[in-house]
Amino acid sequence: MTHHPTPGEQLLREGEQLLARGDRVGAAQVLARARDERDVLLAAHALIEAHDLVGSYRNVMGLDCTISPDDDIFRFFLGHASSRNPLRDYLADGWRTLAELMLLLERVDQPLVKMSDVLEFASGHGRFTRHLVKAIGAGRVTVSDVVDSAVAFARDTFAVRGFASASVPEQVRWPQAFDLVFVLSLFSHLPRTTWARWLAQLWSAVAPGGLLVLSTHGAKAAAFDSVALDEDGFFFAPSSESHAIAAQEYGTAFTSEAFVRARIAEVCGAESLVHFAPVHFWNHQDAWVLRKSAS
Repeated sequence: MTHHPTPGEQLLREGEQLLARGDRVGAAQVLARARDERDVLLAAHALIEAHDLVGSYRNVMGLDCTISPDDDIFRFFLGHASSRNPLRDYLADGWRTLAELMLLLERVDQPLVKMSDVLEFASGHGRFTRHLVKAIGAGRVTVSDVVDSAVAFARDTFAVRGFASASVPEQVRWPQAFDLVFVLSLFSHLPRTTWARWLAQLWSAVAPGGLLVLSTHGAKAAAFDSVALDEDGFFFAPSSESHAIAAQEYGTAFTSEAFVRARIAEVCGAESLVHFAPVHFWNHQDAWVLRKSAS
């Protein structure tokens, strides 16, 4: 069957031809139009960013705006009916996360910019990493994810350090201890069988005097999704936006405040919890800040 190019494909091809002829102005205009077509949006974006054309997000935001074709979070925005501009929404979401993390750390008098070694765990393909690098520099950032290709993308694109995680918490080997271990939206996806085990393993990566910051789906998120928690304050469904991890291992979890506090007390000690901020991240997920004793 003969393939007839879509309007987006035609624009993308024209933009590539203009680039080959050295017509950067013409290419920028055509590729900007191609970027409005969802079937070629990411390909057009990649060309605009790679060639630093007028209209690139790099010029607006002052950071590397390269997006992996395998990025599940970007695909979530791309497929969401409410997202009129998936590129802008995706990049702005990472910037918002940075602002929310910085505000959270100010509450406990340990500013992000003072952190020497930061681990972003369950980092994905860099939705947040690119903004963290702009804030504190690539040399202070380490990423880790269970998807090897995501770690490789972050290392190659953002010049950060990175290492592969594992499906089994106890199999993760930390290269060092970190001043800050930031775990955004992992505990909001874990089943009961690994929830406390991941907490224990991540706590072991925190340096003396350092912080563990994590987020959970709490009461507001449960009410919004009409989820009924069990008698322990827990709910898990084997479904998420990720296509790279088994749903039974990485689904969608909701927890009560009492459930999380109990697990923190059991694993880290109740005194480790120094700040709790309901619906702090994305006005949807609760934030928890734990500090390890300096001695």
